[in-house]
Amino acid sequence: MPFDALEVHMANILVVDDEIGIRELLSEILADEGHVVTTAESAASARALRRQSTPDLILLDIWMPDTDGVTLLKEWVAGGQLTAPVIMMSGHATLETAGEATRLGALDFLEKPIALARLLGAVRTGLEHGQRLRGPRNVPSGGPGGEEPPSLRTRPASGEPVVRETSAPTAQSLSINLDQPLREARDQFERVYFEYQLSKESYSMTRVADRAGLERTHLYRKLKQLGVELGRGARRAERFDDPSTPGQGTAAAPGQDE
Repeated sequence: MPFDALEVHMANILVVDDEIGIRELLSEILADEGHVVTTAESAASARALRRQSTPDLILLDIWMPDTDGVTLLKEWVAGGQLTAPVIMMSGHATLETAGEATRLGALDFLEKPIALARLLGAVRTGLEHGQRLRGPRNVPSGGPGGEEPPSLRTRPASGEPVVRETSAPTAQSLSINLDQPLREARDQFERVYFEYQLSKESYSMTRVADRAGLERTHLYRKLKQLGVELGRGARRAERFDDPSTPGQGTAAAPGQDE
């Protein structure tokens, strides 16, 4: 079943890395995509968080001062605690180390500095994998006595009020001055369009880009050109999609990889 068909847009993601800059950066990027992110600065902290809750996906750094990520992965496998897909991260891991992590059960390996597109693709694949393992959520077919819940009825029962969805704004309601030059009118329309889509999609740049049929890089530049305000996480992620600025294009700045 395709991941989008499950309509699961938010996941709980655990990021384990001893570098505070990487933790903050990954948190902002993933939060911009609509996920809830929890961070751990060490293996000990990750163990404690795993005892409290079960994440949908784990991003696990290999080289950490107390216990390395591969050893922590072994512990989870041995203790039957590998209940979520794990993606390993490192800036200096060898192919042998990456292969060992994969044999232990890691789903993927990301080399630092991590390209933004690579990060988002791996996270999406990891969540799809976890969702397939868990299977679709069971939805009860009827309430007490076999009566179908109102939320699943295709037609309202007799006497029930009909609730209509609020429609999207129409061209007439946008109040665009059609007497101005085409370029200005088009910019005004695009500004309103993108502000509406960003609000509707909770400022997820990936979903807005998909809906608008644009590459993320093109979308960031278009919004900047139109003067559309971005969320904090989106503004931070923007610099990794802009190849015009030296040192950009990755999710980890030089000196932040281990």
